[in-house]
Amino acid sequence: MTGFGRAEGTVKDNTYIVEIRTLNGKQLDVNLKLPALVKPYEFDIRTMLQESLIRGYVECFISVRQNGSIKPVVINTGLIKSYFAQMKEVAAELDTDTNGVLAAILRLPEVVSPSNEVADDEEWNGLKQVIAEALKATNDHREDEGKALQKELETRVLNIQKLETEVARLEPLRRERIREELQKHIEENSGKESLDPNRLEQEIIYYIEKIDIREEQVRLRNHCKYFFEILKNEEISNGKKLAFLLQEMGREINTTGSKAYDADIQKYVVLMKDELEKAKEQTFNVL
Repeated sequence: MTGFGRAEGTVKDNTYIVEIRTLNGKQLDVNLKLPALVKPYEFDIRTMLQESLIRGYVECFISVRQNGSIKPVVINTGLIKSYFAQMKEVAAELDTDTNGVLAAILRLPEVVSPSNEVADDEEWNGLKQVIAEALKATNDHREDEGKALQKELETRVLNIQKLETEVARLEPLRRERIREELQKHIEENSGKESLDPNRLEQEIIYYIEKIDIREEQVRLRNHCKYFFEILKNEEISNGKKLAFLLQEMGREINTTGSKAYDADIQKYVVLMKDELEKAKEQTFNVL
């Protein structure tokens, strides 16, 4: 589910800024960018993200801004001496002076580098609070989107229920029409006088039972009912249940279409499939 959260807080001389963005995804996939200062706490940060966000594609950016303090660095004096000695030799061969050589050496790689300083426990505890605030803001954003998403899913399944009601209304008419067409077809091809009425009735009943769709209708109604129950359930990780239910609903709708042999019912089946696909697209956004 998409969401965004941002928070910042100052601990000692550092201000930490945390930004979290989430996108839809079946699993949890975290892209985490950290300053060197808090690298040792990467595992703990990932755990916080996993426990709070559950699933989806997550981008978490943590940056640090130093407030007026001098950034500690390490000067590699041994490397400077080595560079200077070699440059003196080159300068002697070229008969030139070494003015400005030291400034040039200080710009060479690995001569001056940031210190290996890491955040202490006090800073880490402060950063945890900032991350928690950003996570709360992200989940608040997701919750707002979830309310709109719930309404959308309810609308789609309600539409399926209404269409199924129309199918149920047409079902008795369909059965009678099929019975009449079968009887007429058999009489035209075999002759009415040569038919055994009891045998004919048995064959017609057998055929109609083979294409009966009442069981599919009952299961579809039950799936819809259970779908609404899950939507009202406030437990986390209902997205997979909803997706599975929609899959089962699709199975009943498809079977209804394959057994219907009725143009009017087929129209409602097509409309139900359309509503079902729209609902499936939305379940990817549900945790």
